[in-house]
Amino acid sequence: MPRRSYDHYCAVSRALDLVGDRWTLLVVRELCSGPRRYSDLFADLPGISTDMLATRLKDLEREGLLTHHRNGMRSSYELTASGQALRPVLDALSAWGTPLLGDRKPTDAVRAHWLALPLGRAVAELVPAGTVTVHIGETVLHYVITAEGVTHHEGPAPAADREWRLDLAEATEIATGARALTVG
Repeated sequence: MPRRSYDHYCAVSRALDLVGDRWTLLVVRELCSGPRRYSDLFADLPGISTDMLATRLKDLEREGLLTHHRNGMRSSYELTASGQALRPVLDALSAWGTPLLGDRKPTDAVRAHWLALPLGRAVAELVPAGTVTVHIGETVLHYVITAEGVTHHEGPAPAADREWRLDLAEATEIATGARALTVG
């Protein structure tokens, strides 16, 4: 089935032709921290069907935004440079959407790594350059902060300049701005 297009000679329209479908940017969000297996993507995107996930992955691969690595029985998906270029878009959406979070509803799914983008902004305020490891319960992320911006990755930093240990409630409060991340 051919993909729908807005058929507008407009940069925003062309971008939305590629990434404007439901779930697409959330798949990109999941891949921002590094390669992921299909089963991990499915587990961390509650509410998506297997057919929808497979379709979105094929679409993103066809458009050159991700690559599918096959190694025998194991395979993974990883953003290409073009896919990684969507990170500032996700950062902007995260900054814009953070005030919209409000209180968490009982029906809201949550994953600690979903807080990575707003936490990255809080980390960068205290550490203007370097590497930082953040533990959120069992989830471990690390940030690389440079003059070009902040990126996050799965697992601890090889040689972190700073390290924070937070529970999910603390991480949520920091991510939403209800409390500040402190040095001490």
